[in-house]
Amino acid sequence: MAKLIISIAGVDYDRTRAIFDGTIGIEGCETICCAMSPEEAFHRAFRYQEFDVTELSLSNTMNLVAKGACPYVGIPVFPSRLFRHSSIYIRTDRGIDRPQDLRGKVVGVPEYQMTAAVWIRGILQDEYGVRAAEVKWRNGGLEQPGREPRVPLNLPAEIDLQPIPADETLSEHLDSGRIDALMSALAPSCFGRNLKVQRLFPDYRAAEEDYFRRTRMFPIMHLVGIRRSLVERHPWLAVNTYVAYLRAKELCYRHMETIGHLFTTLPWPVEEFQRARALMGEDFWSYGVEPNRGELAAVTRYAHEQGINEREVAPEELFAPSTLSLAKV
Repeated sequence: MAKLIISIAGVDYDRTRAIFDGTIGIEGCETICCAMSPEEAFHRAFRYQEFDVTELSLSNTMNLVAKGACPYVGIPVFPSRLFRHSSIYIRTDRGIDRPQDLRGKVVGVPEYQMTAAVWIRGILQDEYGVRAAEVKWRNGGLEQPGREPRVPLNLPAEIDLQPIPADETLSEHLDSGRIDALMSALAPSCFGRNLKVQRLFPDYRAAEEDYFRRTRMFPIMHLVGIRRSLVERHPWLAVNTYVAYLRAKELCYRHMETIGHLFTTLPWPVEEFQRARALMGEDFWSYGVEPNRGELAAVTRYAHEQGINEREVAPEELFAPSTLSLAKV
C-alpha cells in the first residue's frame, strides 16, 4: 500500500530533530521536512496553509479555534516552551524598578496576541496585580518595519493598542525612549548597546525558577498542528504523528543524559540536564494534555482576560480527540 506523503514545517530542535533527519518516521507516511524559523512557519501556515504538519503559535491557534476558523487541528506536542521573565526590557530612566511600575507606561510588543506576550501579561496580572488595561500598548516590527498581526483582533475598548509608524521599529523606539518598555521573545538590537535599556528581571533565571517552584508551570509557546482536512480523511494520522514526536523527544532525552560523548556543544550539558530534572521532574518537557493542564488552563484564561478571545477556550478544543488518551500496556 502506498504511504501518505505529508509535508512538515517547523524548527529543527534537538527534541524534533529525529523527525527532521528521518531517524524516526511517522507510521504510514512519507515525510517532506522543511526546517525554518517559527516566524516563517507561522506566517506560511496561517496565511497560506502551505504545510500538512506544522509548528503553530499557541495563542493564534486558540484565537482561530475560538472563532471556529482554524484550518489545523492540534496534537499535544509542545516544541517550544520558555519562561518569560527574561523577555521584558525597560528603560532605566523611566522609574521602572519593579513590575508594578509598568502601570501607565507605554510598552511595545511585536504582536499583542503573540504567545510570549500573553504569558508575560498573565504573569504580571497573577503575580503582581498589573492588568493589561493598565498599560499603553504599541505594536510593530521589532527590527524590520511593517510587521502585521497574523490573526486579526477585535480588542475591547479598555485595551489601548496602537501601531507605531509603518517605517519604524520597536527597537528604535526603545533605543530613543519613545516607548518605556518592550516585551519581546527576541532581544532588541539596542540591548547591550544602550546602557539605559536593561531587563526588568536582571537575574531572570532565579525569578523563573522561583516562579516554577510556586506555580509548577513551564509556559507553552507553540504546539504542532495537522491540516484539519487531512485528519478528517485519515483519522489515524493524528495519533501516529503524536507518537512520532514522543519518540523523537525520548531520543533527545537519551542523548542529553549521555556523558561518554557529548551531543551538545557545551562542556557540562549532562549536569545542566540533571539540574533541570531535579527542579522540574524527569519529563520536564512533557507532552499531552493532562501533564500540561495547568499551563493550558492558564494561557486560555489569559487570552480571554486580555481581550484576545471573546470566550475562554477549553484545552480539549485545541486537540484531536484521539490524542487525549493513548493506549497503555
